[in-house]
Amino acid sequence: MCGLNLGLIVIMIGLVVETEIGESMRFELDSGKTKCIAEDIKANAMTVGKYSIVNPSEGQPFPDSHKLVVRVSSPKGNNYHLGDLVDSGTFAFTAAESGDYTTCFWANKHKPPVKMTIEFDWKSGAAAKDWSKVAKAGQVETMEIELKKLHDTVSAIHEEMFYLRERYETTIAVIIAVNS
Repeated sequence: MCGLNLGLIVIMIGLVVETEIGESMRFELDSGKTKCIAEDIKANAMTVGKYSIVNPSEGQPFPDSHKLVVRVSSPKGNNYHLGDLVDSGTFAFTAAESGDYTTCFWANKHKPPVKMTIEFDWKSGAAAKDWSKVAKAGQVETMEIELKKLHDTVSAIHEEMFYLRERYETTIAVIIAVNS
């Protein structure tokens, strides 16, 4: 029984680490177009993002056509970040409410049309913490850092379980109400 529980915990940690650790993505955006990316974030979770246009002519200044408008907004439409005609930027905030937070990238229309490649990295929860800075600031041993990471991951699993239970109970209540 203990082995089954331990195995379940290891699987859950793997799932949370897989979903909590954001991966960098790269996508193309044509001039005059918009691309939006959504991330389901729980209330009070820290989130950080970094974006940049890949310079088409390495070593040269960015062309004037390679500028974006970037907006990060909450599920209720509150703005958390606005970059106006930028080629790169960062954002960080603690989510006020649970739900889908959206980052939208707009590229101005150009003639001739331009295609931009954008690199985007978005992390939330335990993955949003920069443990290397914590280690340098506090002269903390490597094992202590790993234990703190593990503690944050387990805490994230715990919070996610409560969040999923709440969503399940809400769904059941709606189904019961519909069938009544």
